[in-house]
Amino acid sequence: MTLRRSLPGLAAGALGISLTLSAVPAATATAPAKAQAPTVSEQQVMPHLRALQHIADRNGGNRAHGTQGYADSVAYVKNALDRAGFRTKLVPFTYNGATGNNLIADWPGGNPDHVLLTGAHLDSVEEGPGINDNGSGSAAVLATALQVAKSRPGPERHLRFAWWGAEEPGLIGSADYVGKLAEAERRKIDVYLNFDQAGSKNTRQWLVVHDDEHGETEAQQAFEAWFAERNIPTFDIGVGGSDHESFGNAGIPSSGFSTGISDCIHEACDNLANVDPKTETTSTDALIGVLWKLAATTPRR
Repeated sequence: MTLRRSLPGLAAGALGISLTLSAVPAATATAPAKAQAPTVSEQQVMPHLRALQHIADRNGGNRAHGTQGYADSVAYVKNALDRAGFRTKLVPFTYNGATGNNLIADWPGGNPDHVLLTGAHLDSVEEGPGINDNGSGSAAVLATALQVAKSRPGPERHLRFAWWGAEEPGLIGSADYVGKLAEAERRKIDVYLNFDQAGSKNTRQWLVVHDDEHGETEAQQAFEAWFAERNIPTFDIGVGGSDHESFGNAGIPSSGFSTGISDCIHEACDNLANVDPKTETTSTDALIGVLWKLAATTPRR
């Protein structure tokens, strides 16, 4: 997560965005998916975080842009997706004299004119391994993609997943990706779902992104309904502070969530011990549940 100001005590306030308490009844949920969404266990999510920790440990303690730690992180995720049957590609960009890669993975099928894009940044800061910020979001997205490959839900929309580079220096990778899309390709993206810090300890509410500027309601209502059905409190937050801002700047609607900023953000202590496995698993299940719901229908334009 990119920080542009000092961090006050309240996690949502630290994101530099507005905050209002939401209580969304389950009745606001969108139509059910064709197939019931699967769930995951800690054993299906946490190994990805352990792998990212090991990568950082053998590469100077971080996975930052331009380092071998980041390159190895991309290779780990790409290998898992390739084995699962995704069409993957590396999209290079250059920042601060170093080449980085965004990793894009497409699941075959679905309407190519209605893309559901789900992503998280994979890089850390130089000061630490970045296991919550943002190994946790990256692991949740990877576990979700692997569930798509395992369950083969037959989505109406085309499913695309992304892991961004160089978010920490200023949303560089995602901005480069969006900036190079032809206008016709931008219009095909129905919504972008972003996940940054999905496993923060002591989480009491999930911070759900509301993109009021672009009128996005389908995804944010689906997230809030998923949490409300489980009596999990949520807060409404605006677009900013992570890669969904790159999409918003290009006029692409976005949603997603965060579990708030942890005490060890951008420090060496943002290691495996800085992630709560139960929170990480809940975040992954929420992502899977909403993705299944959104994938089952295509909006009218």
